[in-house]
Amino acid sequence: MDEQKLYQVALSLIPGVGNFLTKTLISYCGSAKAVFTSPRTKLAKIPGIGAKTVESIANSNVLKEAEKELLLAEQNEAQLLAYTDKAYPARLKQIPDAPNILYFKGNTLPDAGKTVAIVGTRQASAYGKQMTEQIIADLLPYNPLIVSGLAYGIDITAHRAALRHGLPTIGVMASGLNIIYPSAHKNTAREMLSQGGLLTENSFNTQPEAYKFPARNRIIAGMADVTIVIEAAEKGGALITADIAHSYDREVFAVPGNLTSPQSSGCNFLIKTSKAHMYTSVKDLAEVMNWDTGKASLQQTLALDFGLSTEESLIIQLLKEHPAGLHIDELSWRTQLPLSILASTLLNLEFSNKVRSLPGKKFALK
Repeated sequence: MDEQKLYQVALSLIPGVGNFLTKTLISYCGSAKAVFTSPRTKLAKIPGIGAKTVESIANSNVLKEAEKELLLAEQNEAQLLAYTDKAYPARLKQIPDAPNILYFKGNTLPDAGKTVAIVGTRQASAYGKQMTEQIIADLLPYNPLIVSGLAYGIDITAHRAALRHGLPTIGVMASGLNIIYPSAHKNTAREMLSQGGLLTENSFNTQPEAYKFPARNRIIAGMADVTIVIEAAEKGGALITADIAHSYDREVFAVPGNLTSPQSSGCNFLIKTSKAHMYTSVKDLAEVMNWDTGKASLQQTLALDFGLSTEESLIIQLLKEHPAGLHIDELSWRTQLPLSILASTLLNLEFSNKVRSLPGKKFALK
């Protein structure tokens, strides 16, 4: 049994220790195992760790639960991807609330090339389904990974269209990996395992409770280069996903619809408020994403050459120019990255031994 993975899963199971706190603990202690073996006095000195959290870590009996999770993963032929693993999706690492553990089953890792999220209403109209089919067909030359939420309506239409056209597709779930919701989509989910896969941050046997769906939506938005909203009401999961993608500085497209159709009111609102580009053809998307010209910025080239994200390569380039290091505020100003995204990107670079933190909130290359 992978000992380090055992402790990483165990951390994710401690009540009150969320994704951000887990990253902080690992950063200060050096590893997930070290969090459990560190004295209480050391844990108490970590910023953001109160006495209650220290007590939860010290007295938690989660290692046995974590052992069960690893056994279930083996039985279900699933992979556990920790935030510190190389196989963890690079795009998802860039978001401040990235999950510390992902449960994945399938044959296409969720970090493959171009990635397009397609979301929309569960009450899809004939027009919405037709547009979904058309968009998937038009995306074929770019060979993207199609990500959606396995729900009724637009989501399942996107998954099934991707399967028909031979595109990989991953369903992000609000339940445990062994609980397909809705159950009516079990056959499609099974088919996706050989042409994509299923992904969740939830432990096995977790039921798809309502509050887990917005959390699921942030993973969909965080995994994708671009999110396309095909039909959406003014309130609902699709608009939540679009708002989250917008907050992550990811591109969002919306398909315009009939002004009298409630299914199109959300898309029309996104376009009207400039929260999404209007989608009229795949050419719109290709131009915005720079997919049709083949041109790439220096940062994108560095990212391709060294396996870095665009944000990571930009930070490394700046730190190369300033060997003595830069304060986090100056890094934020120079990169134009929000502090939340910058902090999580720096943490990822620390985990991969590319950057070191210095006193006074400064950072330098290792």
